[in-house]
Amino acid sequence: MKKWAKKLTTAGLTMAMMTTALAGCGGGDTPASEAATTEAAATEAAATEDGSSGDATTEAAAPSADGVKEFSMFIAMPGTEINDDNEIQQIIAEKTGVKVKETWLTGQTDAEAIGTIIAGGDYPDFINGGDAMMQLYDNDVLVPWDDYLDKYPNLKAFYTDAEWDMFRMDDGHIYWMNVFGNTLGESKTTTHNDEAFWIQAKVLEWDNYPKIETLDQYFDLLERYYAEHPTLEDGTKVIPYTMLCEDWRYFCLENAPEFLDGYPNDGSVIVDKENLKIVDYNTTPTAKMYFQKLNEEYNKGIIDVEFGTQTYDEYIAKLSTGGVLGMCDQNWDFNFTISDVFKQSGLDKEGCSYIPLGLTAEPGMVQRWHTYDDTLNMSSGVAITTSCSDIDAAFQFLDDLCSQEIRDLRFWGVEGVDYEVDADGLFYRTEEQRAKWADSEYKASHICQYSYMPQYHGTSTDGKNANKPEEQTSEFFDTLPEPVVKCFEAYGVTTYPEMIGSVVEPNAPWFPMYSYSNNMTTDTPGGVAWVKMGEVKHEWLPKVVMSSDFESTWNEYMDAYNACNPQDFLDEMQAELERRAGK
Repeated sequence: MKKWAKKLTTAGLTMAMMTTALAGCGGGDTPASEAATTEAAATEAAATEDGSSGDATTEAAAPSADGVKEFSMFIAMPGTEINDDNEIQQIIAEKTGVKVKETWLTGQTDAEAIGTIIAGGDYPDFINGGDAMMQLYDNDVLVPWDDYLDKYPNLKAFYTDAEWDMFRMDDGHIYWMNVFGNTLGESKTTTHNDEAFWIQAKVLEWDNYPKIETLDQYFDLLERYYAEHPTLEDGTKVIPYTMLCEDWRYFCLENAPEFLDGYPNDGSVIVDKENLKIVDYNTTPTAKMYFQKLNEEYNKGIIDVEFGTQTYDEYIAKLSTGGVLGMCDQNWDFNFTISDVFKQSGLDKEGCSYIPLGLTAEPGMVQRWHTYDDTLNMSSGVAITTSCSDIDAAFQFLDDLCSQEIRDLRFWGVEGVDYEVDADGLFYRTEEQRAKWADSEYKASHICQYSYMPQYHGTSTDGKNANKPEEQTSEFFDTLPEPVVKCFEAYGVTTYPEMIGSVVEPNAPWFPMYSYSNNMTTDTPGGVAWVKMGEVKHEWLPKVVMSSDFESTWNEYMDAYNACNPQDFLDEMQAELERRAGK
C-alpha cells in the first residue's frame, strides 16, 4: 500500500497556489481541461500493462504477513475510518485476499483534494474523485477498464453492455463505474433516498397530521409549532429551519425550484419533455417565489441565522440535537448519520425522525421528488489508478465485492452475530443486534461496508432477502420508531416513497442531465458559463435570503447571473439533451 496520503499535506501549498490561479478564471470548483486525446489514452493503456505510470510513484501492493494484499483508496467525500483490525474487513480479506485502507475527504473540496493528489504525483490504488473525476482523466492517471471487464463476470454483470458504453469517455474507453443506484431482481425500496422538504414527525403529530402541499403551508406549520416550542425540554434552542450552503452541498438551497415546479432531479436544468426543451430553473417565476419565501422566513427569525456560513459537520451536529424542525436536503446527505444518532439518544422515540414532503408551487400539482427507477450517473465513480501495481487483483476485488456472500457480509454482517435466519430463510435482527449496528464504536471495530464500492439494492440471489437490511420489509417495519408508525398510519401509507407521493413513471432516456453538466469543463463557452453561474449563486443566494430589501437584491443577483452568459450553458445542455433523446 503506497504512502500517498501523507502527500496531501506536503502538497498543500502547491494546491493552494493552484486553487488561487483557478479561482481567477472561475475553475476552482470544477474539473480541469477537457478529455485527453486518444493518443494519450493509448499511452496510458501501454503504461498500465507494464505497471508503470509516467511520473506517478509506483509501489507494489505487498502482501501482509498473512498473505493478504493491501490496497489504498481515497474517497472525495467525508467519511469515518474504521479500525485497522476491523473484524468484518478481516473476514472479507480472508475470503478475497485483499484489504483496502480507505481515506476520506477532510477540510477540502473534492476538486482541491484531487488537485493536491495530482500535484503530489502519488496516487492510491482505488479512487473516487466525486465531481473532480475529470481532473484524474485529464492527467492520464486512470486505468482503462475495457481489457479487464470480460475477465470478471460479477463486475461485468453490474451493468448491461449498453450501460457500460455510457461510461465511455471521448477516447472510447471506460475508466470508472458508479457504484450506487443499481437494483438487482425485485425492487424492495422502502426509503426515500432522494431530496425533499423534511419535517420532524412530532411537528406533524402536533397539528393532527395536516395535508402539506406548498411552501406556505410548510412554513406556516413550522412557525406555529415554534411559537409554542422555542426550546427542547433540555433547554436546547429550537431552529425551525436550516439550510446547507457549503461547497457542492449548496443544492440544499438552490435547486428546490425544479422540484417545486413538478420536475425530477435533472440537477442543473429542467427538461420540458413536451417540447424537448432545456429550461433554466434559476430564473423561473417559481425560483423567485421560493427565494422570496425564504427571505420572508429569514426576516421573521424562522431560518437559522448561521445557514450561510455553517459547515457540513456543524449542520449535522445541529440536526443531531433534535432541535432542527425542518430543512431541504437529500436523504443520503444526512439521514444515515442522524438516524443512528437518534437511535442511540432516544430522540427517535420522541418524534425527531424526519418525514419527507413533496412540496409544489401550487396545491394539487403532480410532483417528482422521488425517483423510482435506478439513476445512472456516469460523471463519477470508483476508478483504479495507474499507480496500482496489481491491476488484476484490484479488478478481482471489485468482482468479489459484487458476489452475494461478500455483499451479505458488508451490509448484513455475520450470521448469528449481526443477524439471524428464520425457518423460511429470511434474515432478521434482534433489538440488541440493531442497537449494536447503530453504535459508533461497533461500526469502527466490526462493520466494514466498503460503502463506495459496487453494491446493489433489490433482492438477494436467494430470491427472498433484500440486499440491504433497510429494504427488508420486516426489518423496515420493526425498526420504525413509534412516532413514524403513527405518522404513516395517519396518512394511510406504509413506506417513505408512498409518504412523499410522487407520480410513478419511468426515467426519461436523458435522465439525469447532471451526469453531463457535472463533467463540463472550461474548454467550452458553456463550461465557462457553468462555472461562473455556480460562483454567482454561491455568492448571491445567501445574500438574497438575508436581504432587508428582497426586490433590489434579487435584481442585483439576476444582473450578476445574466452576466455569466447562461445561454451558452443552456445551449450546450440542449445539444446534449437532443443527443440523448436520439434527435
